[in-house]
Amino acid sequence: MANTYLSRTQGTGNRQKFTYSAWIKRGALAEGFLFQGYTSTSSFVHIKFDGNNKLQVFGKTGGSDQMDLVTSRVFRDTGAFYHVIVAIDTTQSTDTNRVKVYINGVQETSFSTTSYPSVNANLEINVSGYTNYIGAQYGSQAYYGGLMSYVAHIDGTQELPTIFGETDATTGEWKIKTSITPSVAWGTNGFLILKDGNSLTDQSANSNNFTLAGGTLTNTEDCPDNVFCTMNPLNFQASGYTIQNGNNSIIGNASNTWRSLYGTLGASTGKFYWEQKINNNTDSSHIIGISDIDKMKNSNDNDFENTGTSAYGYRPDGAKISKNSLSAGYGNTYTTNDIIGVAVDLDNSKIYFSKNGTWQNSGVPTSGSTGTNAAYTIDADTTYTATTSTNAGNNYYSYNFGNGFFGTTAISSEGTNASGNGKFEYDVPTGYTALSTKGLNL
Repeated sequence: MANTYLSRTQGTGNRQKFTYSAWIKRGALAEGFLFQGYTSTSSFVHIKFDGNNKLQVFGKTGGSDQMDLVTSRVFRDTGAFYHVIVAIDTTQSTDTNRVKVYINGVQETSFSTTSYPSVNANLEINVSGYTNYIGAQYGSQAYYGGLMSYVAHIDGTQELPTIFGETDATTGEWKIKTSITPSVAWGTNGFLILKDGNSLTDQSANSNNFTLAGGTLTNTEDCPDNVFCTMNPLNFQASGYTIQNGNNSIIGNASNTWRSLYGTLGASTGKFYWEQKINNNTDSSHIIGISDIDKMKNSNDNDFENTGTSAYGYRPDGAKISKNSLSAGYGNTYTTNDIIGVAVDLDNSKIYFSKNGTWQNSGVPTSGSTGTNAAYTIDADTTYTATTSTNAGNNYYSYNFGNGFFGTTAISSEGTNASGNGKFEYDVPTGYTALSTKGLNL
């Protein structure tokens, strides 16, 4: 989250050869530092996303640039994990071999800025008594906003991506290796942290533990081998919101104009459950529900969804709404601190809503094709995603798609979940699962 960063004081290591690897899921699309080896504000090495969402590898010593590589392509996907590797060996005679950047196992070869370090250059990394930062510049600015997992640093070798990941034989996609074995050794400053959780205890052969130097570190279920839905800041109407906490917390900032925000994952079959907590609600100008992903809003129209869109929702005044048609008296009213559950049965074309664990209108999400007291029979043969809409500024909501958190606050008591996929405040109806890559493949 914003203002969260880690630090560790370095020992004497190899200043010419090292490899940095991390699995990351971007949240805030802004300048953000992944890693920095720091000796002073004029002597450092960093790996970051710049303000144009390009990846930069930059080094400076004594105020003079040592290297500067900026990728030609941009990285704006907030719905998936990237695997980022920077592997350096300044002893190489060919300059292009001295810095190698890999994304998802493939080496980057096109750069908008290209300046390689000189042969045998000593970079500002692995310098005894100075600091490694993860997630910030100088530990005070340009914070990285998003998720990180399996963050590794190998001191002394320029490694290939195949020690960190591999190509899935079935899907052809790059996937994580949970056992990392460097070709030589981890080296003095080598480490592996954020492995299978938010632990800063080094899981390499060393004991190079990190410290939480600022902010809050949460243990999310969202990880490289099970990516969860979040709200998408790339949607056209996302400018109507401030989006935080890994894109799971949203604050309306467009008063008296309806804006809709959509999820990053959609489904056309299966049964899915998620929750939204009302952190602050000022009136009934809010809707929780689903929308057809093929007809998401691409303009700032002042309504929930137009009449040609498959969209279904539940309002704070207890009404339900579909395709711009409002039906009062569906369920109980809800307000600040209430938690609304959404159960979407795409196999039987039904949707149900709960308030604090109680299904509204006595709905029975497990009733299958009968659809006992479902809020709606929804349009079939349609791919849906989570949707929220509001026209009031300062309304604040947090989604739990299975991460086990509302913003930075953990759920208070985990409900039962037969699928074992995700952690929720209330019981997940039997047969339903989280909207995640694992859930989509159950």
